[in-house]
Amino acid sequence: MDRAAVEVLVRSAAAGDQDAFDELVARYSGLVWAVVRAHRLGDADAQDVFQTTWLRLVEHLDRLRDPRAVGGWLATTARHESLRLLRAADRTRPVAADELDLADESRPASDAGLLGDEQRAVVWAAFDQLGERCRGLLRLLMADPTPSYEEVGAALDMPIGSIGPTRGRCLGQLREHLRTRGITPSTRYSG
Repeated sequence: MDRAAVEVLVRSAAAGDQDAFDELVARYSGLVWAVVRAHRLGDADAQDVFQTTWLRLVEHLDRLRDPRAVGGWLATTARHESLRLLRAADRTRPVAADELDLADESRPASDAGLLGDEQRAVVWAAFDQLGERCRGLLRLLMADPTPSYEEVGAALDMPIGSIGPTRGRCLGQLREHLRTRGITPSTRYSG
């Protein structure tokens, strides 16, 4: 979608066009999720940040300085909201386990079926060995639809010119971590 079309969507949404707003959500949800997930929030916190980001957009739709850059605005807002939540969590008082209403541990995690595959676990373990900057960048670049470099730069506070070279170094590190686990480009994956 070109920037002029994005501007039309933003202006239509600001004027109350629900279809235009829904299209913005469809277009940028992947980007917002990628930014939120890059901060390694729990599921409930990630959902809160995702919803808060869209709420902030509704609150500021008619005041965006550059409506064509709404993707970058969303990425930046998601990053700020994620960091705000992480800072607030640092100030939270720990509670004894017997004071908590703990979840039933006998139930499988909601994502157990998705992460059960051994090969995926190895890939994610290698991914987790990457530095925070690499993990965040690669997660953003895997978002669907793929965000523009302008949006990625805004999300990570990274110059656009360094995104490509950094991505290359991160992928090289990931390949090396995979190689040490016995996974090479010739390894076949089953799903």
